[in-house]
Amino acid sequence: MLTAAYLGNRTVAVRDASPTAPGPGEVRVRVAYVGLCGTDLHVAHGDMERRVRTPLVFGHEMSGVVDAVGDGVEGWRAGDLVTVMPLLWDGTCPACRAGNSHVCQNLTFIGIDSPGALQALWNVPGSTLVRMPADVEPRHAALVEPVAVAVHDVRRGGVSAGDAVVVLGGGPIGTLIACVAAHAGARVVVVEPDPSRRELVQDLGFRAVGPEEIGPEVERWTAGAGADVVFEVSGSAAAVAAATGLAKVRGTLVVVAIHPEPRPVDLQRVFWRELTLVGARVYERVDFERAVELVAAGVVPAERLITRVVPLTEVNGALDDLGAGRAMKILVDVQAGQPEEVRA
Repeated sequence: MLTAAYLGNRTVAVRDASPTAPGPGEVRVRVAYVGLCGTDLHVAHGDMERRVRTPLVFGHEMSGVVDAVGDGVEGWRAGDLVTVMPLLWDGTCPACRAGNSHVCQNLTFIGIDSPGALQALWNVPGSTLVRMPADVEPRHAALVEPVAVAVHDVRRGGVSAGDAVVVLGGGPIGTLIACVAAHAGARVVVVEPDPSRRELVQDLGFRAVGPEEIGPEVERWTAGAGADVVFEVSGSAAAVAAATGLAKVRGTLVVVAIHPEPRPVDLQRVFWRELTLVGARVYERVDFERAVELVAAGVVPAERLITRVVPLTEVNGALDDLGAGRAMKILVDVQAGQPEEVRA
């Protein structure tokens, strides 16, 4: 079967591999689609060299069907439409014992710390499977993982109906946060410097402005009070510097982006307005289950967020386009081009 693997030295290659039977407690999934994301770019660009073991088959935003079930796994059968919640925790560390297993101190993120979804047949622990309704389009099911990120972010921010919400960054996660927050009844404005992304966000029904406009916009929009919740999704130093100035008294700033280095934060503003600063990392099972509901109900405009679908052999070009900001979400059709005996 064909796989896409990071080989080290900023090199991704399509390679042959032999599928294996699922072991005890495992399920083999016939992968349909894999969404590429910023984390995959970090892997491909060599930013995680100290973490990944090469060659690494990467990818974690996916959909597929159950192909085979290993010993000891119950409740699944061949043909079930699934996605995977790609987290494994030890269950023994202080974070796990406190009920925060999704941020386990020894967390394994499948697709980074262990082999991921860019392969035709993928063995995963049965505990990681999340059931999809049979009538959901598999392409849309591949968006459940990033939707779960957005659900977790919005939940961490405590967004309520009527809240004024600012999302700094109109990429895939920022746009999904806007969708989830709006579904909760919030009023949303998205800040995005790229005109084409602003246009897409506006086409989805949201107010979208450039970074230079957001201060006056929030002043006008909230009658000078400030936003209830601000999400920092862009990863830029300028957005972090601006974020605290946009929040109301006792407002909340949710840090979603992975920042490559420490950023200056206006702590005087945090003190003066008694702001709450919250981190939001990955998701919990409840977030995944809610994401399935939102995708199945059409709350998330999945088809409009998918820029295009490419075969596995074009993964390098897709990564290039994502890195250059020429796409919102690119899906890899993992079965396209696979040997006939694998696709059977």
